[in-house]
Amino acid sequence: MIEWSLIEGVYELRLGVEPCNEIGTTMLAALERFLDQVDTESAHALVIRSTVRGGFSAGADLRELYEELRQRPEREHEDALREFIDRIHSVMDRLDMLPLTTIGVIHGICFGGGFELALTCDILIAERSARFGFPELRLGIIPGFGGIPRLRRDVSNAVVRDLLLTGRSINAKKAQQIGLVSQMVPTGEGLRAAMATARQATKFDREAAKTCKRFMKPLPVEELAQEKEHFIRLAQRPVLKLALKKFVESDDPRPYLP
Repeated sequence: MIEWSLIEGVYELRLGVEPCNEIGTTMLAALERFLDQVDTESAHALVIRSTVRGGFSAGADLRELYEELRQRPEREHEDALREFIDRIHSVMDRLDMLPLTTIGVIHGICFGGGFELALTCDILIAERSARFGFPELRLGIIPGFGGIPRLRRDVSNAVVRDLLLTGRSINAKKAQQIGLVSQMVPTGEGLRAAMATARQATKFDREAAKTCKRFMKPLPVEELAQEKEHFIRLAQRPVLKLALKKFVESDDPRPYLP
């Protein structure tokens, strides 16, 4: 379940899709509904957080993707992938460019598509339990929700290469050291810190804040388009289908962990 509220100029978007906020058509539709209803005139800030114990998000809903590819004729795979990726990119871009100060609260797992969702935020606050990673190469693909251009916008290319080419995850302390997150707080303190930051953001002139965000955080349009095409090409190969089958049939309770 995904819920949201608006109190004193601050939206709180709560992600609560068990087991760990996998991003599939259910979450995508909920995010679209939120974006269609968000009032950017009344609000100044948005806090995005997870209410599930496992973490912020384990990434894309790989079981749903497996069933989609398994049930459709192979000649329809590209159209199905492109339709989903286009919707995802539209949502991610809208979140990225919202004329609000957006703050992500990260605890536990923040992998793959969940990491890409977090990267749309202006400010990230990580609890000590947080771990960030891009395990996509293990599946024979690359991040497809805009992760590479957005990560390159925020940190050095050396960090991007390390995360992607090794598949390793980093903890909250390392994420703060490389400038990915602005604050690291004790486990359970993320929401409090985020709300304090959001309230600070409400004190400023709206037009000045929106202008500052547009200037400092441009959308990497060309790179996003390139990433999308690379993802769609790689995702049609047999290697992904075999990796998804292995993932779906795994008896590991947390098969998304590196």
